[in-house]
Amino acid sequence: MPPVLYTFRRCPYAMRARLALHASGVAIELREVELRNKPESMLTASPKGSVPVLVLPDGSVIDESWEIMLWALHRHDPERWLGNDGTYIDTATPLIIENDTTFKGCLDHYKYPDRYPENTQAHYRLQAEIFLKDLESRLRSSPWLLGNTLSIADAGIFPFIRQFADVDKNWFAHAPYVSLRRWLRQFLSSEQFDAVMKKYPPWKPGDMPIMMANKA
Repeated sequence: MPPVLYTFRRCPYAMRARLALHASGVAIELREVELRNKPESMLTASPKGSVPVLVLPDGSVIDESWEIMLWALHRHDPERWLGNDGTYIDTATPLIIENDTTFKGCLDHYKYPDRYPENTQAHYRLQAEIFLKDLESRLRSSPWLLGNTLSIADAGIFPFIRQFADVDKNWFAHAPYVSLRRWLRQFLSSEQFDAVMKKYPPWKPGDMPIMMANKA
């Protein structure tokens, strides 16, 4: 019996988990979740009720996207997203923490400014740009965040930059982030992204299993 992944197609956390699982080639059963009607089996596995949730064959549960990425790539890493002997993990981890805390908070305020009327949308965007400038600097020196090849850092951060860029596409298209836009386009046009963004109906008990493609 393969692991089961409860996911939501557009969620950036679930997206990065799917990217790592796809890259690893680990076979999983994918269950698309309707957020307004979450399956009881998912809530039993992870009462916090957010995706992604990975339920392993032995019944153990991983319900943090970064941990799912590491689990998958430690099992099999044919594209060396972790670097040689896992050398990218120590470098990627602080970037992921920055993305998931400070930048994600700025992104939420920028995306939903009506919920945070104490400041303007432009103010929240300016705060988010601190992280964008760091990424842009890295990508001017190399095609990917940690060097010449795609890594776990790129896959872990990409879904959130995609979300940021979609808030105001015209602004982002003309902002001084040429290298970041190039990096984003590479991801958006990639086979990996196409593979993990296929549309599926919400899962219900008794449905035929949907298996994520095992590319390795």
